[in-house]
Amino acid sequence: MEVLRTASLVAAVICVGAMTGVMGLYANTLMPGLRRTDDRTFVGAFQAIDTAIINPLFLGTFFGGLALTVLSLILHLGGEFGSVVPWLWAGAILYFGVVALTVAVNVPLNDAIKAAGSPDEIDVGRVRVDFNEARWVRSTLARAALTLAAFICMTLALVEHGRGSV
Repeated sequence: MEVLRTASLVAAVICVGAMTGVMGLYANTLMPGLRRTDDRTFVGAFQAIDTAIINPLFLGTFFGGLALTVLSLILHLGGEFGSVVPWLWAGAILYFGVVALTVAVNVPLNDAIKAAGSPDEIDVGRVRVDFNEARWVRSTLARAALTLAAFICMTLALVEHGRGSV
């Protein structure tokens, strides 16, 4: 049981940490860089990036962060790990916020811009306006902050776990 408890916590920290990096890169580099481009470049690049990111590694890491955090929380309930549980609850709640924001805001916007069609065949100015870049960026800034906060909580849970198993 201890091996599973430790492995699930370490894997959760890795997944949430990786997603902290992904959200941070979107918020601090990709979207500011795309903001400076013309409409055709923006639409084409965003469509290509969003198509590429939908892959098993990203999806496994993104959803795995929540699943592994919840699993780790369940495995730490009771026993000598009382100091770990509050950090896991906090991490799970914060990361659930990331998933909820992604599903409620970013995915519908992503799907709409991809469904608009090839930049060679559409009114890219209209598609960019309809995409609502400002809303997407606000959501991603929130997701970056939430993933960072969740990662901090998960790291503190790992520290507390280590203290309890020495």
